[in-house]
Amino acid sequence: MNIERRIKPSFSVIGKEGSTMDGQGFVQKLWEDANAHFDEVQPLAKKDENGNLIGIWGAMSDCGHSFEPWEENFSKGIYLAGVECAEDAQAPEGWTKWTIPGYEYLCAEVESENTFSEVLDYMRINGIPLAGAVHDFICPSNGKSCMFFPVRRI
Repeated sequence: MNIERRIKPSFSVIGKEGSTMDGQGFVQKLWEDANAHFDEVQPLAKKDENGNLIGIWGAMSDCGHSFEPWEENFSKGIYLAGVECAEDAQAPEGWTKWTIPGYEYLCAEVESENTFSEVLDYMRINGIPLAGAVHDFICPSNGKSCMFFPVRRI
């Protein structure tokens, strides 16, 4: 497992929001909804110098929207399936915008369904506290999935 440290300043994501209270499979339903209506937010998405999307995010927060880790042993929280956008972008009707604080993260490529627990074990063994909610990231240029584990707010 390859773990990298990265600093990411505050950023915004516009997406479809749901919570664990919505029942099993809610994350997949959010992605289906976001993908089916992506044309509504595509003009707001941040792009690199070649016109490619900067990032697709499965952003997470505690139920109080304070970007703390999911509660009750990571079983209760909210999720935003969306795209990184400009800080001044306005979410269209039916969409939600989050502005996520800046953090130093441990980033790990998702290699198996155990990546989340393996990184948490690594953090525990090395005395690194989790400083906020973990986020899923998909790099549009190569399709790789990573998990961002906040370790220090900046």
